[in-house]
Amino acid sequence: MYLSTQDQLAEFCERISGEKVVAVDTEFLREKTYFPRLCLVQVGAGELTAAIDPLLIEDLEPLARIFRDETVTKVFHACGQDLEVILDGMGCVCAPVFDTQLAAAFLGMRQQVSYGSLVEAYCGVRLPKAESLTDWSRRPLDPEQLEYAEDDVRYLPGIYDRMVSELIERDRLSWIRPEMEALCDASRIRRDPEQAYLRLRRSGSLTRRQLAVAREACAWRERVAMERDVPRKWVASDEVIVEVCKRTPGSLERLRKIRGTEQVSDRDGVLLVEAVARGLACPAEQCPKVARHVRPSAETEGVIDLMYAVLRLVSEKSGVATQLIATRDDLLDFLQDRERSALAGGWRWELAGRTLDRLLSGEVGLTVKSGRIELL
Repeated sequence: MYLSTQDQLAEFCERISGEKVVAVDTEFLREKTYFPRLCLVQVGAGELTAAIDPLLIEDLEPLARIFRDETVTKVFHACGQDLEVILDGMGCVCAPVFDTQLAAAFLGMRQQVSYGSLVEAYCGVRLPKAESLTDWSRRPLDPEQLEYAEDDVRYLPGIYDRMVSELIERDRLSWIRPEMEALCDASRIRRDPEQAYLRLRRSGSLTRRQLAVAREACAWRERVAMERDVPRKWVASDEVIVEVCKRTPGSLERLRKIRGTEQVSDRDGVLLVEAVARGLACPAEQCPKVARHVRPSAETEGVIDLMYAVLRLVSEKSGVATQLIATRDDLLDFLQDRERSALAGGWRWELAGRTLDRLLSGEVGLTVKSGRIELL
């Protein structure tokens, strides 16, 4: 059903108010804005599915109450952007959530399995892809678009039920709960301008002092983009910001010597130069730490290769995606400081950390039998 009036939304929310599991998806646009523009919210509960039009319905509070209700599990597939869009468009944090893409990685499927592949695997249905590039802000929406949109939630409740049963059967429900709780942590969803530099591309070569400049420059860019509701790259590209951090211009004239700053107005250029000055004045002890590993020696690389072979073996036998358990950087962390490693606790220790610890202490080894790697 397509809901385009306040009364229709209120009636629908009343009908699903007793459901404990609600499937959710969103359609949005953000190519020309900083904040994503919420264009459609799809909801599935029990036998009902609905496409809710936030461009025509001014007050989404009845739906927001369901999203905030901690007794109702909100089921998404790849929920990262959806949670951000719902926070911006509806002012609420969804909790608790269940992400079927994440759950699939615990159940023998690849880590970033698509929704279409998941529906085909669990329901035997092949979904069409014809509307994948739809402009969801244009009205009216035709029946094919609405059918496509509702398909994104139609199968999720049934998939959720089967996944929970499988997780319980494999004794992995306790593994996945903290991972799901982390997804709806408001501090991860809300944007903090002071942390924007952590997403700056090509910043790996910056020193601590240059990172302090990056923190100020990126915070300035983030605030301007938010205020004007434009993509941050329209204010200044990542490449320009990185070059500014390296050259640290002290005047508008010197800023203009950096290629790409022609898109920055004089007024903004002055503010950017002031941000550079704040970064340069940051006390040394407050400069961001350089979060990168020293390149491992050839011997250490060999040990990590051996650890990764064990990790892949554990992944193959358990059905939990390798990258979900650990990355090569995680293995290096475990090798250098086991107590602080992500592999040192919880389900990761139970699944792989203990075996890796025994490998490093010489208690277990690897061999090849019938062309396959096995633990000794």
